[in-house]
Amino acid sequence: MAIKITDECINCDACISECPNNAIYEPDTEWAYADETELSGTVTLPGGGEVDADEMHEPKSDEFYFIVTDKCTECKGFHDEPQCASVCPVDCCVPDEDHVETEEQLLAKKTWMHGE
Repeated sequence: MAIKITDECINCDACISECPNNAIYEPDTEWAYADETELSGTVTLPGGGEVDADEMHEPKSDEFYFIVTDKCTECKGFHDEPQCASVCPVDCCVPDEDHVETEEQLLAKKTWMHGE
């Protein structure tokens, strides 16, 4: 399952540099699938559907850091645990019950973004 950042976030900046997928963004920041990934141009999302990886998207929060669910792999393939949660001083990086994925799905998402 993806990780989410709750509204208890104090915008400390500890998590953003820890994310190997560049899935964490500062408040009120536009984002793209291509940001720090191998994705470019039209791509098929792991769950189906096509998107322009370079297209900028509206921020998911204008108050707190946020995680782009489609880019979060819980650090599978990089680390043994989600790094955002391990460094968060207020424990606001928590599992997102609305986006449950298997380890296989998370590893496939990693490969989709970064190649083998």
